[in-house]
Amino acid sequence: MSKTLERRAKQREALIEAAERMIKTKGLAGLKTRELAQEIGVANGAVYNLVADVDELVLMIGSRTLARLDAELSAAESAGPPGPEAALVRIAIAYCDFAAHNLELWRALFEHRMPSEKPLPDWAIADQMHLFRHIHEPLAALFPQRSFDDISVTARSLFSAVHGMVALGLEQKLIAVPLAALRAQIATMVKAMVTGLVAEEKTGR
Repeated sequence: MSKTLERRAKQREALIEAAERMIKTKGLAGLKTRELAQEIGVANGAVYNLVADVDELVLMIGSRTLARLDAELSAAESAGPPGPEAALVRIAIAYCDFAAHNLELWRALFEHRMPSEKPLPDWAIADQMHLFRHIHEPLAALFPQRSFDDISVTARSLFSAVHGMVALGLEQKLIAVPLAALRAQIATMVKAMVTGLVAEEKTGR
């Protein structure tokens, strides 16, 4: 690698790390390219020599956030009693804990919106979809007779339920729930959903 390319790679990494810190402390709305340029010691316009635009920068930070979330879900998946139901409960609680401890970076995953004419890059889609295996695999163990697509729909429904509880429970202005209580409620909800799905499977409905 030439010195120019090496310097650019280091500046790009410094930019991503600085932007990540800025989102973590100020939220997505606090991300300012002028301040980022000053922090990493480049001209204002030089930021766009390192990334295509702010959307790409935010997606790169999101990829790093998802990688950390993936690691925590993997750890939770294997840290406890065996069985798919127990694994699903641990995964849901780990998701809640990650959101609570990385609140602004987690919020940024959902607050960021791409322009309607600009498709989400394939690598960003792949990063998101890769996480669903944590839900898909335990569900597939519970319902081996179901198709992959059917399990995928159920996985998304379960995620939506957990995410909704986390999003509302962590809201600081209206209905914030203490973290311990929120974790308990999520565990109860996941167990109830799994029990209902199993019962539905047995009755053939």
